[in-house]
Amino acid sequence: MIKTSGFNCCGGSYASQPQFSNNTLKYLSCFQGTLDKMIREMSGAQLTDSISHNFITQMIPHHQAAIEMSRNLLQYTTLIPLQDIALGIISEQTKSIENMKEILCKCSDSLNSAQDLKQYQMNFKEITGVMFSGMKNAAMSNSINVSFMNEMIPHHKGAVEMSQSALCFPICSGLKPILNAIIVSQKKGIQQMETLLYDINKCMQC
Repeated sequence: MIKTSGFNCCGGSYASQPQFSNNTLKYLSCFQGTLDKMIREMSGAQLTDSISHNFITQMIPHHQAAIEMSRNLLQYTTLIPLQDIALGIISEQTKSIENMKEILCKCSDSLNSAQDLKQYQMNFKEITGVMFSGMKNAAMSNSINVSFMNEMIPHHKGAVEMSQSALCFPICSGLKPILNAIIVSQKKGIQQMETLLYDINKCMQC
């Protein structure tokens, strides 16, 4: 269900909030469908005794969702810096998916102890619980640009924290550079979006 923060699904709007435009509703509907799919696939991934395997199978749908959300945004935004961010997400995360698929079979042979598997999965559930909540409850408005960044920042933070968590355990050597690349690129994306949000909010107050 789309949380419209002021939109009444029966056709009206709350007194203090504007009704969402048709474009905003189309954008949010696509976003919600992508988010629901991501949560299902990450939560329902087939797990093994390999943290490396588990990370890859849970991160691929996470990356795929970012790609689909960015493509959705590009249908609406005319803000060039945000277009650049979205195109960067598509390019970087498509490559990351390809890299993870290439090493999946090899990394699946890197097994972990029951204790490490349990701790890793506990960390995963905690991190993704915060991420899912942050994305579901992101502040939405008729500014699709602002809505996208409010949704994508917790998504990126989740990727950083999941990667950092995996690096705390014995994992496949081929996965480590991919994790470090995720951390660097997602931190950069967070900083870019937070800066752009600040600039947008500052202009709105002028």
